[in-house]
Amino acid sequence: MDKALFSAAPIDYFIIISYFVFVIVVGLIVRKLIKTNKDFFLAGRSLPAWITGIAYLAANLGALELLGMAASGAQYGMATMHYYWIGAIPAMLFVGLYMYPFFYASKARSIPEFLKFRFNEATRGLNAITFFVLTILFSGISLYAMGLIFSVLLGWSMTFSIIVAAVVVLLYVSLGGLTSSIYNEVIQFFLIWIGLLPIALIGMYKFGGFQGIMDNMPESFTHLWQNLGSTADNPMGISWFGVIVGLSFVLSFGYWMTDFLVAQRAFAAKDVRAAQNTPIYATFFRIIVPIVVIVPGFIAIPLFPEIGQNPDMPYNLALPLTLAKLYPEGLFGLGITALLAAFMSGMAGNITAFTTVWTYDIYQAYIKKEASDQHYLRVGRLMVVIGTIFAVFAAFIAAQFPNIMDYIQMLFSFFNAPLFATFFLGVFWKRATGWGAFWGLLIGVISSFLMKIFIPNDFYSTMAEGNFSRALWAWIVTMAITILVSLFTKPKPDSELKGLVRSVSEKISYKNLPWYKRPGYLSIISIIIMVIINIYFW
Repeated sequence: MDKALFSAAPIDYFIIISYFVFVIVVGLIVRKLIKTNKDFFLAGRSLPAWITGIAYLAANLGALELLGMAASGAQYGMATMHYYWIGAIPAMLFVGLYMYPFFYASKARSIPEFLKFRFNEATRGLNAITFFVLTILFSGISLYAMGLIFSVLLGWSMTFSIIVAAVVVLLYVSLGGLTSSIYNEVIQFFLIWIGLLPIALIGMYKFGGFQGIMDNMPESFTHLWQNLGSTADNPMGISWFGVIVGLSFVLSFGYWMTDFLVAQRAFAAKDVRAAQNTPIYATFFRIIVPIVVIVPGFIAIPLFPEIGQNPDMPYNLALPLTLAKLYPEGLFGLGITALLAAFMSGMAGNITAFTTVWTYDIYQAYIKKEASDQHYLRVGRLMVVIGTIFAVFAAFIAAQFPNIMDYIQMLFSFFNAPLFATFFLGVFWKRATGWGAFWGLLIGVISSFLMKIFIPNDFYSTMAEGNFSRALWAWIVTMAITILVSLFTKPKPDSELKGLVRSVSEKISYKNLPWYKRPGYLSIISIIIMVIINIYFW
């Protein structure tokens, strides 16, 4: 598109600029609280569960969720809801109940450092390198999304838009580190609801309620499970097996269990129970988030019949197109600000995770092992700048994909699916060895890349099906190699695995607490709600 979709009024620009100023001020205020590298990278491990729970979800509520999920809503219909319900909630509950107690109690400062404690230095280094690449690519997705909003809705050039967005994120993350990011994420979470919920409300008013929106979509788009008996019966080109095994198990568990971007929020919690409740609290919000991220994609289908068919209307524009079509002056500025808040939240989360892993797991581990606390703090702030520069270049890679969601799922299949197998065996099988984990993870990642290179795209009915299939096979390869090598190598003694492996660690009990504070009871409530919703939208 060569021109802006909407002529922004002065009030719109005032709202956008006010938001930019606000987040930078937050960074300046938080800077005064940053005394040590622990404060900068882990927020001093002092935050309550309700804050880390919202930040946990908000860190995930970036370009993936907004542009990507709205695009998938317009391209695939109700099947997109699987990413939010069965494709997220079981995994989030599992990591809260069974994984985060080990992550938190180990005192690891990052996911790669946990792998060092559980396995060996080689596994830690491999994961640190792959995570380095992954977070830069993810940061690029967020920057591309922000640039797309400025470019399409306001008429700015894509390059200038990306640079402006990068500078704002750079300022508030470099000032306040993880603490600044988390507090901004909480604010951004509520801003996203205020700014984007009117899209769903206006759309339902325009088409006569949610059922009216469904009536204006193809019939195959309107069911959650009913059309999954065959890959040919639904637009996503998947079956129930692909949803349950490929998405809900491998990709979902792989993401929520291994991605330090979201896990870092739980690492910042004040105690073990708060760390456990971080993803569990987040599930209650995630159940309803599709209202603001997927429903706009549904509304785009009748509003823009050419979407996905016209080169000037790729699926990635579903959300900005709908926003520009339905919002008046003032509300338009608020909607733009909500989008920018989400994208900056996602990018800031990636940058803080990237900086932590680089400083602790690459720089301190291999470059300068003994240095002052202030030295590592300075290195962290410098890496925020370098990471942001890398993300600018990665933004132009993301621009090559018509659906951001498919691109992200492809990255997950390369890196997260194999790592999920490594973590699963590490926590639940004490016989898993360091070299078993290293070779399993390395060959699993390589196998995923090889499948992408040598199996043509037209072998699968859709890119989504290819991502699910590749993730499953990468997980199987990693599991098989890890088990095989572990059987021929020496495991660590039980004394070194306490607090790292479930079978040799003390069980945590919350019997003295009321039910509404206990992670187990809260998880049961969440899963019941999810099942009811799946039945209702069958």
